[in-house]
Amino acid sequence: MLIGEVARRSGVSARMLRHYESLGLVRPSGRTGSGYREYSGEDVRRIFHIESLRAVGLSLREIGRALDDPGFTPADLVDDLIRRTRERIAAETELLIRLDRVHATDPAGWEDVLQVLAVLRALGSPSAGARQRAALAPVDEVPVEALVEAALDERDPVVAGALRWALARSDGSAALLADGLGSPVPEVRERAVRSLAELPGDEAVALLRDALAHPDAVVRDRAALALGAQGEAAATPVLVDMVVAGSNDTDAADALSVLAGDDAAADRIASLLVGRIGDGTSGPPARGRLTQALAGIPGATASRALADLVDDADRAVALTATYLLRLRG
Repeated sequence: MLIGEVARRSGVSARMLRHYESLGLVRPSGRTGSGYREYSGEDVRRIFHIESLRAVGLSLREIGRALDDPGFTPADLVDDLIRRTRERIAAETELLIRLDRVHATDPAGWEDVLQVLAVLRALGSPSAGARQRAALAPVDEVPVEALVEAALDERDPVVAGALRWALARSDGSAALLADGLGSPVPEVRERAVRSLAELPGDEAVALLRDALAHPDAVVRDRAALALGAQGEAAATPVLVDMVVAGSNDTDAADALSVLAGDDAAADRIASLLVGRIGDGTSGPPARGRLTQALAGIPGATASRALADLVDDADRAVALTATYLLRLRG
């Protein structure tokens, strides 16, 4: 077959076939009497082999080595090809995400595009100062997805605070942060719940209520403290558990005192604390913390409980109850 027919059958242009020949990849088996290249069936099969290897990402140099070196083993080359392909996919995925974020800001002109790109670069900067300045940029210049991603990754406490402040001023971050609660990385889950705790609005409150049943105790505790500060009674059982466990127990007791804002709530919380003191499952340190938590709970139920605890067998509990009763008058 002459070069024109080979080009038609293979889909490889005559120019590329000549290029292959110049590199030594394909050598036409013969020449016609007029000097035209003549390709055999074996030559055409080799062309198809070259195209197949090009399709999976091999360079022409690698293809020549693969086809002509009898001792060539493809495993290492394929491993390298897999690595390069993954790197390319990761780079293109990052580019696609960046383009989507630019598009989400609905830029009016190229200046807007460049401004958003500058903010996105700054959010990923190794400089904490640059990241903080990006977090404090005007809200319409920072895509909320980028802010959430940065907040979930940020380790610097000052920058993390700036990012949470920025998220509280943005729309649509609550659902994205809720996804962070499902991360396999504990630190990411904690950053997600801390950010949710600072968001205004009913959606954030609803997500924090759901987080009270999260399998991660850190997430549960953060959610309970945030909800307790907002007067959400649903946080009460988790706050009592925190007092028992000694996990941020002082903050938990403070949150319980906030929730005990009326007589009914105060009596309910006092009953929960007293129940845990006397249920036999709490050791001496936990009973002491529960007794101390009664200090911030007003009402008759808490006073009666303290009066009963004055004669407790645990001297530390008895002394604490005596002191608290004296303070209550």
